[in-house]
Amino acid sequence: MLIFKQSRYIALLLGVILVCFSAIVLMNEGIVSGEKQNRIQLVKLQSSGLTANSPLTLIEKEDPKRTGNEVLTKLDRLAAVPFNSSWKTVGKAEWINAGDFITKSRPAPSVVPVKAAVIIIPPAKGIQAVSKKVTASQQHPPTILFFTRTELLSQELQDKATWQYAVSEEDMLLLQKIVMAEAEGEPYQGKVAVANVVLNRLRSANFPDTIKEVIYQKSQFSPVANGRLKRVKPNQDSINAVNAALSGVKKVEDDTYFFLSLKLAQDLTVHHTQKYAKTIGNHTFYK
Repeated sequence: MLIFKQSRYIALLLGVILVCFSAIVLMNEGIVSGEKQNRIQLVKLQSSGLTANSPLTLIEKEDPKRTGNEVLTKLDRLAAVPFNSSWKTVGKAEWINAGDFITKSRPAPSVVPVKAAVIIIPPAKGIQAVSKKVTASQQHPPTILFFTRTELLSQELQDKATWQYAVSEEDMLLLQKIVMAEAEGEPYQGKVAVANVVLNRLRSANFPDTIKEVIYQKSQFSPVANGRLKRVKPNQDSINAVNAALSGVKKVEDDTYFFLSLKLAQDLTVHHTQKYAKTIGNHTFYK
């Protein structure tokens, strides 16, 4: 009886072992068949000329007979494809800079050279005419001066003159020499102003009636007293200044009768008694 019970247990154990063995055999057959199908698909892919440039897509057909362990994923299939040395890559991957992209895509602005136009504006006709008259009169000063009681008139206004004065060659030379002696180191405007003072005295009733007498009036011009007037030779600047003054150019007003250098003058009576007019260079002018 005991032996029979033990034999029954052994028979059950053997049955279980046989069932497990059969299940294992079936599972191995399924795996082997699945691998065969995968190999067939890989062979088809290789025979179809698959390269790296062609898109790789594996379509998996579901087989309801397979279990979860029997199904290979797409990633497994891609990993199972052997590397082919004949595959060629499209190109190297590079970083794209946004600035380079904008620079390359946007065309460079075209630079058109523009020549600077020089526009020469001609002087007005009136100014041009006056300048020509002044230049001509300075080169050829008038020989007759026209005065009123208060001013020296230009040649164009001679009809308003109350009296006139004929300028001699001696008068012309004396004017040039006194300007040179008094204002040799002064600016051109200062030279014209010295000639204006002499002509203003010529016009005024308070001074002599000729240019020579005005210049040689006692104690009026220091170059006459010290002898410098006789020694100097007029330069071109002094000659031009005298011609301009005779032609009506005025750097001081018609009522200006005195001038002196505050640095060199020993007698400052004029400075303290006369009305200040203006200063040109080192000379101070008074009315």
